[in-house]
Amino acid sequence: MKTIQFPPKRLLAILNRKKIASMDELKNELGTKTPITVFRKLKELDYISSISHSGKYYTLKHIAKFNEIGLWIHKSVIFSTYDTLFETLRNLIEKSDIGYTAIELEELIKIKPNAVLLELIKKKKVYREKILGKYVYFSKDKVFKTKQILNRKGSIHKYDSEVLNSRFYMDEVKAALILFFSILDEKQRRLFAGLESLKMGYGGDIWIAEVLGIDKKTVAKGKQELLDGKINIETIRSPGGGRKQVKKKFQE
Repeated sequence: MKTIQFPPKRLLAILNRKKIASMDELKNELGTKTPITVFRKLKELDYISSISHSGKYYTLKHIAKFNEIGLWIHKSVIFSTYDTLFETLRNLIEKSDIGYTAIELEELIKIKPNAVLLELIKKKKVYREKILGKYVYFSKDKVFKTKQILNRKGSIHKYDSEVLNSRFYMDEVKAALILFFSILDEKQRRLFAGLESLKMGYGGDIWIAEVLGIDKKTVAKGKQELLDGKINIETIRSPGGGRKQVKKKFQE
């Protein structure tokens, strides 16, 4: 019995025409029902499978046009120069200057990375640290990891300062903060400064201290009091404290 021949040029033709194809499309093109036959012919053509859509799409390396981070997206199907999602995430994290959060990676590769990130952590391929309440993934190399963490914290501080100064806390808002601050007593000022610092997050103590003209330790103390929740409402205003009531004078 004569063996059926499946020339790889038929796969080459369909992939050159369509750029990508699913296993079912490739089987139909070859006229076979066996995935193994397709894989044998794909290997002759230097193929890669998608890192999205459960890896069910295929293309050839000479067809893929990878961007600067090693990804090629065609009709929402994503291919990587690193072949697998596991290796793609590992390399992206290793080469980043400031590491990545899961959300940042999802925005970058358009795939939810959480399960693979947990696998990377489990296999000790990357390092994870919590910064401002979010897990950030860094290189496993101790020296480069330290540099990434410092860059990450520095970029957060720089970003917060630029945003707050340019958009959220304009001169008018600063003036309103100072005016309101001026009518409070000592304890209220400390708590108010602490509250504003909490709203701002990283770098808030320094910024609020500069705007209100107080020591950053005072801001930190007020913030800690709020976080501890041990505020005696009755002692916020001391007896006789605050502005005097204005009494209306009537002419008799």
